[in-house]
Amino acid sequence: MLILTRKLNQKLIINDNIEVVILETYKNTVKIGIKAPNNVQVFREEIYREIKKANEMSKVADIKALDSINTPKAQGFNLADKLKHKN
Repeated sequence: MLILTRKLNQKLIINDNIEVVILETYKNTVKIGIKAPNNVQVFREEIYREIKKANEMSKVADIKALDSINTPKAQGFNLADKLKHKN
């Protein structure tokens, strides 16, 4: 982990195209601004964790939905089994 000390209005540059600016400090909080290309997703950690959790839950729901489909197995191939083993 890189640890840096920055003052108000000072910036960090990441990979030539992401800029992080210290906008305000107050007691134990820091307000930062982030400029990044549109294709770079930036999330607060708690939001990121919720997105990951929802994505994992949707995978499970998709596999359960496939399990409920009653189709004959073609030459030993079962799509639901293949997807289960992929994860």
